[in-house]
Amino acid sequence: MTDHFKTMDQYILENHDNRVFLVCGDSIRFLHWNKYFNMLPLRLGVDVIRFNDFSPNPVYESVVKGVSAFKESQCKLIIAVGGGSSIDVAKCIKLFANMDPSRKFFEQEIAANDIRLFAIPTTAGTGSEATRYAVIYYKEEKLSITHDSCIPSKVIMDPSVLKSLPLYQRKSTMLDTFCHAVESYWSINSNDRSKEYSRNALRLILKNKDAYLNNQENGNKNMLQAANIAGKAINITQTTAGHAMCYKLTELYHIPHGFSAALCVSKLWPYMLMHPEDCIDPRGKDYLQHTFQELAKAMECTNAEDASKLFDQILLSLQMEKPVLTDDTDYNILRSSVNAVRLKNNPVHLDDRSIDILYHKILN
Repeated sequence: MTDHFKTMDQYILENHDNRVFLVCGDSIRFLHWNKYFNMLPLRLGVDVIRFNDFSPNPVYESVVKGVSAFKESQCKLIIAVGGGSSIDVAKCIKLFANMDPSRKFFEQEIAANDIRLFAIPTTAGTGSEATRYAVIYYKEEKLSITHDSCIPSKVIMDPSVLKSLPLYQRKSTMLDTFCHAVESYWSINSNDRSKEYSRNALRLILKNKDAYLNNQENGNKNMLQAANIAGKAINITQTTAGHAMCYKLTELYHIPHGFSAALCVSKLWPYMLMHPEDCIDPRGKDYLQHTFQELAKAMECTNAEDASKLFDQILLSLQMEKPVLTDDTDYNILRSSVNAVRLKNNPVHLDDRSIDILYHKILN
C-alpha cells in the first residue's frame, strides 16, 4: 500500500466516514486510485458512491444531478479525483448541497457548510485544488462560481497519476500553469505573497518542463507542485486578459484551454510592453515596468522583452497546431465574448479595438 493510500485511509477512519461520494472522470480507470476505491468497501467497510455524469467542460445541469445524488447518498465527504472539471464539479456540489433546489443554485447566496472536500488532482495544470473558483457552463455561457469555502480542506499530490497523461494534454496543462504564474505576477491584485508563489511556480516550470514532457518521475512531481503553487497565486490575484480572451477561442476552435490561454498571453505580453502609457494599475506605470522586469528576472531573462520572447519560443517549440480562422465574423464573436471583470485585473487597458488587434495577431 502506498503512502498516499495510507493517508486517505487515515483521513476516512479519523472522520468515521462509512460512505464517501467520489466525483471522478472516466480517466480514473487508468489510475491505481480506481483499484483503491473499488477495494474500499471490502477493506474498510466504506461504501463508495461514484458520480461521473459530466463532460470535460461541465454544464450546470450535470452539477444539479450531482447535488441530487450527493444528498441522496447522505455522505459527509466528497472526494474529487481528476483534472479541473472533476474538482470544479465537486466544488459546486459542496457549495450548492444545502441550497433550495427549486431555484437556480447560481442565483442564490452561497453559505459555508460542514461538507468536507478532498481533492486528488490528476493533471498539472488548473491548480483548482488550491483556488476558491469553479467554472461551469449554463446555456453555453461560462459561469464563475466563487467562495472561499470551496477550497479543498485536504489535497493529495500524487505524481504517479500523471504517468498515463497523453503528451498533448501534458503540453496544454503545462501552458495553463505557465499562464497562471505569469498573469498572476502582473495582475493589478498582485502582492508580495502572490508574486512569491508565481516566482516559485515559474522556476519549477522552466527547470522541469523537459523532464515533465518526457514523462520522467521527478518532472511529473515538480510540475504537479508548480500547478498547485500557481493556483495559490491566482487564488489571490485572479487571472487577467489572457484568460478573459481564451474561453471563446477554446469553444470556437475546439482547442484545449491551456493552449488557448497561451496563444492569448503570447500576443498580450508584447502588446502590454509596447503600451505602458495605458497602465491602469493604481500603483502606476513605473511600478508596472518594474514588475515586468521582476518577471523577466524570475524567468532568468535579461529584460522584459526577452521574457516575452522566451514564452513565445516555448509555445512554438511544443509544435501544437494553431487554430485557423474559419470566418471573419469570428472576430466579432471573440471580441464580444471577453469578460469585462477579468479585464479589470489586467494592468494595461484594453478596449474593443486593442482586443480586436490581439485576436487578429492570434489567428494570423
